[in-house]
Amino acid sequence: MVAASTRYEGDEAAPLLTAPNLLSGGRLALTPVLLALAWHVRATSFLSCLVIALLSDALDGWLARRLAGGSNFGATLDSWADIALCLSVPLEIWWLWPDLVRREAGFVGAVVACYAVPALFASLKFGRFPSYHTWMAKLAGVLMGTGGLVLLAGGPAWAFHLAALAVVIEAIEEVAITAILPRQRSNVPSLWHAILMARRSRAAL
Repeated sequence: MVAASTRYEGDEAAPLLTAPNLLSGGRLALTPVLLALAWHVRATSFLSCLVIALLSDALDGWLARRLAGGSNFGATLDSWADIALCLSVPLEIWWLWPDLVRREAGFVGAVVACYAVPALFASLKFGRFPSYHTWMAKLAGVLMGTGGLVLLAGGPAWAFHLAALAVVIEAIEEVAITAILPRQRSNVPSLWHAILMARRSRAAL
């Protein structure tokens, strides 16, 4: 079960109402809005809100680094927003473009599974969703946002297929990171960094 506590180690003095956290919280709040727009078949409004959500995903991490406003709470809030978006958007696209989803069912299913499995694995081991924000996750996010929007706009499918492959690689890396780390960590750039963290933890024992 995912932990419900909002207190995070090392975050006691960190402010919660920062620009990155507000962007992540806004993206999380957009999830029911996107669901409502898709249910009422407002395709244009849906795409506009989806673009806003994707832009907020790109901006919150950048702002956290620029403003030195990163925290474990912010990283976890960002992950919750990402997971909510990634798990709800396929359903919304199914409501709006069912023929497209049927045509790309294999790739869509792989993407949904690759977002769900690492989150479930980390929640079982650590009691909360992962918030690694790896380099591969950032690349996969850019590719998926671009490829998905191109596909929805009637463009070629190869960009979406490439993005799906990146998401599969990202998922494998995140599962490996969770398996290696002895305790939950936020902002782990890569599997190699996780290996170094695990080595340091063993050496400190």
